[in-house]
This record gives sequence, structure tokens and C-alpha cells, in this order.
Amino acid sequence: MGATAEEADVQDGGTIRARVERALGARIAAGLEPEGALLTVPVLAERYRVSATPVREAMLELQRRGFVEPARNRGFVVTAVDPAHAQHVAAVRELLEPPAMRTVAGLRAEAPWARAGAARIAEAAAAGDLEDYLEEDRRFHVELTALAGNPMLTAVVDDLRRRTRLPGLTALVGTRELAASAAEHGDLLDAIEAGHEDAAERVMRHHIGHTTGWWAGRPE
Repeated sequence: MGATAEEADVQDGGTIRARVERALGARIAAGLEPEGALLTVPVLAERYRVSATPVREAMLELQRRGFVEPARNRGFVVTAVDPAHAQHVAAVRELLEPPAMRTVAGLRAEAPWARAGAARIAEAAAAGDLEDYLEEDRRFHVELTALAGNPMLTAVVDDLRRRTRLPGLTALVGTRELAASAAEHGDLLDAIEAGHEDAAERVMRHHIGHTTGWWAGRPE
């Protein structure tokens, strides 16, 4: 029998701990593991076909990110989404990412890989694969941010994106809103490649706004 999609995520590159964290973190971020869900190490180890040790390590990292909390002698429980925390994360991202895209556009930085990344995001959105959508989205934006030339900024943006939870995302599968937000990656690349700094900053700011709008289950 072939590997499931979740198993494939875990088997595809990186350390085992990081792969489990990425796959499970994306599920929690997208709301596929609901608030209050009990996650146990043995069940997760069986799900991802790995040993218990990397699963425990991944769960501790997800606890640090605020996605889960320990349940004594039972495992870990998915935490509730704190709207105030989500607003705070979005506010910090708005301070950092739009100016970074302005810088990248000013440099007219070359990113030949980025079009393929934008296409993968659109494909995941069309397929309703939220785990892939979130991972490809994170990778796309972190790698674009890296072109600004500030490793500390890149690390902070990556960490903030890993802390972002989007409970309204599951309801967007198959909607024009999800397709539109996916298409914005192409708009951002158009602005960067043309050296349009204002447009790059504007598209990025609008894109981040979805984290407290559509992707949080709220109208825009």
C-alpha cells in the first residue's frame, strides 16, 4: 500500500521531527485538527509511520508555538485560537513584510523559482489541499523575504508565519476567495519583477490582511 498524503509530507526531506512538526502544524493552523482535539504520541507515530521520539519533539515545538498544550498522562490538546494573539501576529507581520517586499522590488531581485512556487500554491488551493497550501505559502514568502538580504528579518518572518493560525481556511475550500488569495502571489511577483515598489508593498499588505479576514472566517 502506498503512503498517504500525510505520510508523504513526513517522508519528503528534512529531519523527521521537522517533518512531523510541519505536517501536523499545518493541519492545526488550517483548522483540520479542531480546538480541544486530543493528540497522542502513539497515534501520531502510527499516522506518520515514525518512532515516538521525533513525535514528542515535534509536539514540544508545537507547544512553544501555542498550538497545543499538555494534557497530563494523556497527550496534548489543541488550544483555542486567541483572536487577540492573531491580531498581534498580523500587526507585526504588517510592520515587516510589506517593507521587505518594497526592498526586494527595488532590487529587482531575480527569483526564477518563485513562479513555480506560486503555481504550486494555486494548485493546492484548487485541489483543496490546505496542508500543502500553507506550507507552499510559507516557503514562498520566506524565500522572497530572504532576497532582501537580512537573515534576522527572514528568521523572524518565518517564525511569525509558523505561529499564524487560520481557523476560517477550511470553509474557503472551493471558493473564489481562496482562489483570489492564491492568485495574489503572481501579482506580487509581477510587481517585484517590474521594480514597482509601491505595488509590491500594497499587494503584500493586502495579502496579510486575509489572516484576520477571510482566513479567520471574517468578511473583508
